[in-house]
Amino acid sequence: MSEHSEQTTGKLANDGLPPLRDVIATHDLSAQKKFGQNFLFDLNLTGRIARAAAPLEDATVIEIGPGPGGLTRALLFHGAKNLTVIERDPRCQPVLEQISNHYPGALHVIDGDALEVDVTTLGPTPRKIVANLPYNVGTQLLLGWLMQIDQFASLTLMFQKEVAERVVARPKTKAYGRLSVLCQYLCDCDILFDVHRSAFTPPPKVTSAVVQLRPKAERGTDINLDSLAKITQAAFGQRRKMLRASLKTLNVNVGELLAKADITETSRAEELSVADFVRLTQVHDEMAAS
Repeated sequence: MSEHSEQTTGKLANDGLPPLRDVIATHDLSAQKKFGQNFLFDLNLTGRIARAAAPLEDATVIEIGPGPGGLTRALLFHGAKNLTVIERDPRCQPVLEQISNHYPGALHVIDGDALEVDVTTLGPTPRKIVANLPYNVGTQLLLGWLMQIDQFASLTLMFQKEVAERVVARPKTKAYGRLSVLCQYLCDCDILFDVHRSAFTPPPKVTSAVVQLRPKAERGTDINLDSLAKITQAAFGQRRKMLRASLKTLNVNVGELLAKADITETSRAEELSVADFVRLTQVHDEMAAS
């Protein structure tokens, strides 16, 4: 992205703070692989992500890995009044402090590892997570948030596209797996738009995509999430095997489990719908309790 195009990306380029390219040069913020960093320079794009998560004014907004603050600035510019960012790269702290001073009282910076922070303690509901997630921990973070999904109003997240496709994948497709089942049972999930690798510095090797997950008000059947997580892990952990083999790690009579759930023993995990996994979880827990 040229300096000219950055200067002409609309109001956000004139938010009163220096251009991102200058910020990165001033603070010598070269992206580091150990932090999973790929910085966003495109202020049109960060603004688009912020608008997708709107309204922001009355929410506790949480961002993971803000880096030099491109998305942070967009979230504040588009109305966030209570934004907490979690950043473990100490080089980014002066930049985030500068943004905080520009938006007094609106930005709170946590120096730490997002994997070790319980984000449900960072402010009152409604909580919204908006983040360009580090590729190396993005899926792990999402799985953790899913287990607490009722604590959030929405998750607007950028992943590498193959992860985004797993979130929304349908049964009998290569991308369909454990993440698909957990996400779709708990949330309405959509890929909002793709992001070309050229939008980042340094450019990653793959295309990215922004996904939004909105917790379902009614899930129909309420089941134990830990049990669903365990069953999907067993089933997709050996996805090429038939369920009569892959579910043996559950320590129940697998034949009886599958029969009661009305699922054929020779089925494979990718053939089951989300509703099938919900039913399987219900029966599993009933058997375990008896």
